[in-house]
Amino acid sequence: MLGHNAKRTGAEVLAEMLAGYGVTHVFMVPAVLRRTFAEMERRTKIARIHTHGEKSAAYMADGYARASGKPGVCMAQVIGALNLAAGLRDAWLAHSPVIAMTGGRDPKTKFRKVYQEIDDVPAFEPVTKMNVTIDDVSRIPDMVRQAFRTATSGTPGPVHLQFRGNEGQVDLDEAEMETLVEEQFARVPPFRPEPEAQHVKRALDILQQAERPVIVAGGGVRASGAARELVALAEALQIPVATSLNGKDVIAGIHPLSVGVVGSYSRESANRCVAAADLVCFIGTETGGMTTHFWAVPKVGVDAIQIDIEPEALGRNYPLKASVLGDARVVLTKMLGQIDKQSAAKRAKWIEQVAAYRAEWIAKYKPMLESDVVPMNPARICCELTQHMPDDAIVAVDTGHAGMWMGGMYDLRKPSQSYIRSAGHLGWAFPAGMGAKAACPERPVVVFTGDAGFWYHIGEIETAVRWKLNTVTVVNNNGGGNQLKRGFDRAYGGEQTAQARELWTYNPMNFARLAEDIGALGIRVERPDDFAPALRQALDAGRPAVIDVVTDIEALAPVAVSG
Repeated sequence: MLGHNAKRTGAEVLAEMLAGYGVTHVFMVPAVLRRTFAEMERRTKIARIHTHGEKSAAYMADGYARASGKPGVCMAQVIGALNLAAGLRDAWLAHSPVIAMTGGRDPKTKFRKVYQEIDDVPAFEPVTKMNVTIDDVSRIPDMVRQAFRTATSGTPGPVHLQFRGNEGQVDLDEAEMETLVEEQFARVPPFRPEPEAQHVKRALDILQQAERPVIVAGGGVRASGAARELVALAEALQIPVATSLNGKDVIAGIHPLSVGVVGSYSRESANRCVAAADLVCFIGTETGGMTTHFWAVPKVGVDAIQIDIEPEALGRNYPLKASVLGDARVVLTKMLGQIDKQSAAKRAKWIEQVAAYRAEWIAKYKPMLESDVVPMNPARICCELTQHMPDDAIVAVDTGHAGMWMGGMYDLRKPSQSYIRSAGHLGWAFPAGMGAKAACPERPVVVFTGDAGFWYHIGEIETAVRWKLNTVTVVNNNGGGNQLKRGFDRAYGGEQTAQARELWTYNPMNFARLAEDIGALGIRVERPDDFAPALRQALDAGRPAVIDVVTDIEALAPVAVSG
């Protein structure tokens, strides 16, 4: 799309470019780029979501990006920029295309102790793929284009544009500018790099020769939109599939070849399967500490092959028998075109063993998943969500115990269901769910967090109500951050003192009542049989909803096994 090459303000150009790239919402704490907001109102339909904190704005943009595949945009003035940088850390760790825009120092007044002035650019360096300043208005068009290119290309990730002026007042200046929009970079992936044919053949040959292979699929499969091809390959060759947390929704949890999430926040059947494999095929995963339980599942030295779009990821943590550089969907499609389905027969005993791992896990945890105890066991919440989640729902999950419970205990039943999760920041899920709802207003969005996570950004209930971001937030309310219990038990030599519990417990709180006071629907659930009706009511409410589930503070999520 080519605009007029005439003298125009930066605000006019920036507003039109964001609209041209398909941006529907920006998440921000004012005041920044004020004239741009005015031009958005005049020229576009972009919603300007004013949040109660910069980290929340970054998390909302992150959730928006992960749910839609389109870059999420967040903004803050110079005094809030460091908070925005902190919020980008999760997007960086999860490879989410987020574009952060901040105000910055004016060269005319640098080093003169201007009110609130500090050099924020270094803070963005560790959490962005691109980190630049825009001091001249004429650079807005090319820098915005480059921001979208960088955020979406290769391994996606955040970028930062700092605009001159504490509020980005450079957008008031005029210059002769084109509003050129490169629609190819409006979503992930803009490119699908083709692999070398010989690399594909070698990897496939090794995979087909293995008697006990397993696929470990990560977020790269999700970003590529390669779930269908992944499942087709697994079915054709009879290979079980484990996933990282970022890749959890690339295969339904109820699929007979699915063994669950592998690693630290995992399902026992997945870790046992991966540990017993004679070949591990990593696809779209960085083979990091969480996915491999700190390189214990599988052990370093196992026969391995790897497929990834990022050259640096290949062989980083595991020596490889073969590696394939390319887009996951393209590579898997090429493999599907030359597979030998007869090789699946040699894996019959392996598939029986994998089925036994699945059955043993179900038998072991069925009493917990179906528990009627009061206060509730969080596993029962996961079981209810598996059974009653809408077929097109997006689930946003916090880290910590929330990530452990849902990573191991919750199953997606349909390919049309989505799963996004915090890459390490407690409190991420609630605002990220709001961003996901903004991106996909037609889909139900259900957030799973604990009270420890919900407290972080609880003021955003008001934002959800004000902007009608009708998410359903399930709060595992046990009155504390009880993931810390095991660690403090160890610190105190086996059993804590009463005072020690002050370090990770809270005063009792009825979040349902608080939600109602702010204008959301609040439902308090104290008995397991009341959860499913509460979920139905919340999904049909037509306003944001908080389901406050009273759970047992002594119920701890199962820890990972190494084999």
